[in-house]
Amino acid sequence: MTKRLTYLFFIVCFGFTAHAKDYTFGVVPQQSANVLANRWVPLTQYLSKKTGLNIQFATANTIPVFEQRLLEQQYDIAYMNPFHYVVFAKHAEYVAINHQSDKKIQGIIVARKDSHIFSLADLTDTTVAFPAPAAFAATMLPRAELDLAQIPITPQFVSSHDSVYLNVHRGFFSAGGGVKRTFNNMPDAIKADLKVVWTTQPYTPHAFAVLNNMPTAHREAIQTALAEMGTDPQGSAILQKLGMRELQRAIDSDWDDVRALNLNENLIK
Repeated sequence: MTKRLTYLFFIVCFGFTAHAKDYTFGVVPQQSANVLANRWVPLTQYLSKKTGLNIQFATANTIPVFEQRLLEQQYDIAYMNPFHYVVFAKHAEYVAINHQSDKKIQGIIVARKDSHIFSLADLTDTTVAFPAPAAFAATMLPRAELDLAQIPITPQFVSSHDSVYLNVHRGFFSAGGGVKRTFNNMPDAIKADLKVVWTTQPYTPHAFAVLNNMPTAHREAIQTALAEMGTDPQGSAILQKLGMRELQRAIDSDWDDVRALNLNENLIK
């Protein structure tokens, strides 16, 4: 009888422990859900194997929905843009653990190669596509520069970076905002028709962050696994598919360059 009770106690405790190790990894929807799943599920599977935690990929259909889920702490782990991190570290208690090594994020404005757009000034009185109001490098930085130069445009939000490039490619908009990494990940047939007409200054890149109530041992296990991916052949191959090479350990102050811009947090809140 004692052995049976001990066995049942073990099963019950194991069940609660397993549940506590289930984590959702939310990825900002810069691209379609299918494209993101194809590229990011291998990473979540890799982390699950390396840490012994059950880490599941998640995203959202638009960036604003993703932002709302961050605000509601629906993701235990998240890959978010620099502005998102600055906001949600403050308002949703996320803490950075990693970011790309020796890499800065730069926004771009693209146009069709056969267009007469060669600079920001050529965008005067045109409609420009952007992924979302709070997309840091793809929307906020270009729009701030356009405002500073007093170049009037009509912004149109189209939900993702891929949508920007496709809409410009098809001639629906004169130009659009994105970032170098997502542009480089587009099919060659799309990129062949597009040109980069402007590039932002570089800033600290996207954050890999976790909720600060995650057990320290779990946080450190995930951070270490991410930091060591670049030295592991399997991990390196996964990162290459994501357009990355290595991930370094991060601290909150890494994003002070973004904080210094004093961007409008109300774009999210």
